[in-house]
Formats: sequence, C-alpha cells, structure tokens
Amino acid sequence: MPGYHGYSMGRYPFLISVPHGGTIVPEPVASMVAIRPRDLHYYSDPSTRLVYSFHDRVTSFRDTGISRMIVDLNRPPYHLPPKHPDGVVKVRTVHGTQVYRGGITPEITLIHQLLMAHYFPYHAELDRLLDPGQVSIAFDCHSMLPVGPPTHRDAGQVRPLVCLGNNGDAEGNRRPGTLSTCPGGWIRALAAAFREELCPGAEVAINKPFSGGFITNAHYWHRGIPWIQVEISRAFYETGSDDPETALADADRARETGKCVWNAITRFWDGIG
Repeated sequence: MPGYHGYSMGRYPFLISVPHGGTIVPEPVASMVAIRPRDLHYYSDPSTRLVYSFHDRVTSFRDTGISRMIVDLNRPPYHLPPKHPDGVVKVRTVHGTQVYRGGITPEITLIHQLLMAHYFPYHAELDRLLDPGQVSIAFDCHSMLPVGPPTHRDAGQVRPLVCLGNNGDAEGNRRPGTLSTCPGGWIRALAAAFREELCPGAEVAINKPFSGGFITNAHYWHRGIPWIQVEISRAFYETGSDDPETALADADRARETGKCVWNAITRFWDGIG
C-alpha cells in the first residue's frame, strides 16, 4: 500500500501528539478555579481531538483529558507562576482573565502534585512511543485563534490558516546557534501539501507565529526523531473565535478539517518516501 513503507498493521509511521484538547479540571484545584465552563472550553479547544483523530491510522498516538488551563503540556516544567503566568501552570488566560479565584497562585506543593500526576506521565509516554522502529516522524498538533490575542507578540494580527514549526526560519532552515526539529525540505514539502489541499492562495506559514514549543524541541533533542508542530486556525470550524462569549465550534466542520490535515500529512510523507 503506497505511503505505509512496510510498517505494521498498515499504519503510517507517525506519532501524533494532541496536548491541548482536554477540558478536565482535576479535584485538587476544582474549587479554586474561577473561569466558567464556557471559558474553560474556549481556552482548551476540545475540537482539536476531533480534528486530529487519527488513532487508527498511525503507529502511535497520545492525547490528554487534562485542560491546558490547569497543566499546559507544551511548556517547560520550570516555567512557573508568578514569573510565567502563561506557563506550565497558568494563572491567567491569553485575554488576561484570572484562572484562579481572587487571582491566587497555587502553592508549590500543589503545582508539584499536578505536574507529577499529569505533566511528567505525558512526556514519559511520548518518550516511550518514540520507537525508531515504529515512528519515523512526530507531529505535535494544535489549533490557534485566527487573530493574535492581546498577550501575544502578534496581538491584533490576522494569522495564517496553517502554521508549521520546526524551530527554524521562515523557510524552515536552521537558524544560527539552534537545532531545527526536521529538515527544511521536509517542512517546505508539508507546507506545499497543505496548500494543495486548501483553496488557491491559502496562507500556510512556516515558523510564524509559532516555531514549535517544548514538546517538539525537547523530544527532538532527546531522541533525534524529526518533529513538526502543526497549528490549524480555528476559523476552519469555529465562528466568533475572538471572544469566549461568541465562539461556536461545529463538530462536523472540525472532522472535515481533520480530513484535510490527514490528506496533507500523508501526501507529504508519500512524496518524500
């Protein structure tokens, strides 16, 4: 079967990581959280678990039920509040809303408990799944707001429909003094595959506004297996994305977006294989 390169069970040799689709608030902090369920849903974006639902088509898959507003799996474990309010344990949203009642910061013992229960097991499982005999490339899969929120460097700027990150420059090449998480030719080929799947002239950017987060960089450093961070605009499947009060996601459109993503990444892989 073309594209599967002889891997077991007829699956593509991909690891798919979906770290930001959960909505669960665990018991240790449930009574402390100030943001409403609607806000929690908005900032967590569970639609990503529909978009990237490739469980039965890849050799390895990992997602999570925990909300990124409680434990953000794509942040370094040492990015802690109050110095890092949008770090691994958040105390504010990207729109500046306080996560915890009274603007408190969880005690360090509680943060430790959260990381031990949710953060480190996720990364340990990714490390286990990165078997070079089964996985040839890994994708860390995300969504992004269509317009940069107030606390981000691109605040107020319209974002591309797709952003691909490998910690390189705008062409995917290695920047001086850094490591790219996949070859520049690979990420350019993936960008071309997305453009073929989308309407003519659709903007597919490389490393802007996101060049890759902790997951892609840390696990590439550790294992050397190539990683690409994939960011899909929520405009594909959501209206009113600028505000939690107006945002409305469409599950059918999310699944259709997933078909586009799958076609793009398999077209890319079949093309370089």
